[in-house]
Amino acid sequence: MENLEKLITELCKYDNETQWIEFKHNNYKAEMIGTDISALANSAALLERNCAYMIWGIDDATHEIIGTEYDLQTLKIGNQEIENWLRSLLSKNADFESYSITINDKKVTILIINRATNQTVTFKKVDYIRVGSYTKKLNEYPTLQAQLWNKINNSKFEERYSKIDLELNDALQLLNYSTYFDLKELPQPVDITGISHYMLEENILVRQDNGLFAITNLGAILFAKNLNDFSRLSRKAVRVIQYKGINRLNMLKEYVGRKEYVAGFENLIRFIEALTPSEEDINDGLRKKKTAYPTLAIREAVANALIHQDFSITGTGPTIEIFENRIEITNSGIPLVDIKRIIDNPPKSRNEKLASLMRRLGICEELGTGWDKIILTCEAALLPAPKIDLFEDSIRVTLFSKIPFTNLSMEDKTWACYLHACIKYVQGEQLTNSSLRERFGLGASSSAVISRLIKETIRLKLIKPFDPTTSNKYMKYIPIWA
Repeated sequence: MENLEKLITELCKYDNETQWIEFKHNNYKAEMIGTDISALANSAALLERNCAYMIWGIDDATHEIIGTEYDLQTLKIGNQEIENWLRSLLSKNADFESYSITINDKKVTILIINRATNQTVTFKKVDYIRVGSYTKKLNEYPTLQAQLWNKINNSKFEERYSKIDLELNDALQLLNYSTYFDLKELPQPVDITGISHYMLEENILVRQDNGLFAITNLGAILFAKNLNDFSRLSRKAVRVIQYKGINRLNMLKEYVGRKEYVAGFENLIRFIEALTPSEEDINDGLRKKKTAYPTLAIREAVANALIHQDFSITGTGPTIEIFENRIEITNSGIPLVDIKRIIDNPPKSRNEKLASLMRRLGICEELGTGWDKIILTCEAALLPAPKIDLFEDSIRVTLFSKIPFTNLSMEDKTWACYLHACIKYVQGEQLTNSSLRERFGLGASSSAVISRLIKETIRLKLIKPFDPTTSNKYMKYIPIWA
């Protein structure tokens, strides 16, 4: 980390320990470190500071650099590294990094702890807070607890700083700002003052009280030349993995993106398509490449994973896994809307500023239309319906290549039937036997098969008749919630 010695020197200038700084000599008791990480992360959020710090090798009273004998990278609890032990017992939003440095021939270890986001940071499911220079259980201080939750609930990931105290030219050197002007179709200003005007207006840069500049998380995640320059966000790089066959037994390729989400997006989509099956279709003498998955469906599914991920969950980023018969796109966080209402419900995003800017730059579709397009393009290509799986702290969207109707499971058939009814309903139409046959690419001879599928979907309480009094021949269906 850059300027580590300067940071430690500045922190040592404080007369006393604060609610966001803790000095140690050689005390590396694991339980103490865990509770202090919780307390310091929560206190940083309460005091609206980006980070809190634990520093070893500093005299607790004089703040003189006296050196320490150990560092967190080498300490273990049993056979487990202490950092891994701590992460296993801290809540998933605990975000910290440890560094060691030699200052005047004395070893100093520092733990940089990011402020609590989305919820309080807990250790062994208990949240702590700093009261003066002491670590206390948060529930013992209800007033502080209420104030902390108010700060957390009103804190936005995009607005927080990813790098601080930068000269304007140094800040711009870290950003691929030319992409912004290209996508907005604006002439790029010829001087840094003109460029910075747009960067400040978009909250990509922020002018600090000391006259220097900070790059926000929004600016870094969307425009960083290299995400590795931003230690906290480097783990949010997109990972693409290609496997041989239909399982994870044999990995063929792995790619970890280092570019930000804006400039790297088109290359990412092309890279994914290059790893998926395709064939050449000759029509009227024209040669056209036909891919196994609609490009628009891939674009929207990947964009959704980038936009709607939960940045408070550390140590993981969007992952795209490519198999012979499907693409699985996984991101941290679960949807803020019921997945059964993902088409018709008003859209919600935990990262509104990021979502808004990506839409204005043309990276993804207008608000609320992405899932419509994913489903419609899959239906038009006669592909199985996209599948949505929820886990404890992540969501996975699966796009399937072509599978014959007879090979689809009943679960996949009824899900496709339900989504077809949803799409029809938001278009002001209703599902019919005929429209569902067309959706699966089946002829009139399959009417009885489709009728049985409709009855099964009704039995699962996913759809219902539009007008129950209509004769069976002319029956139409709508989603159960309509």
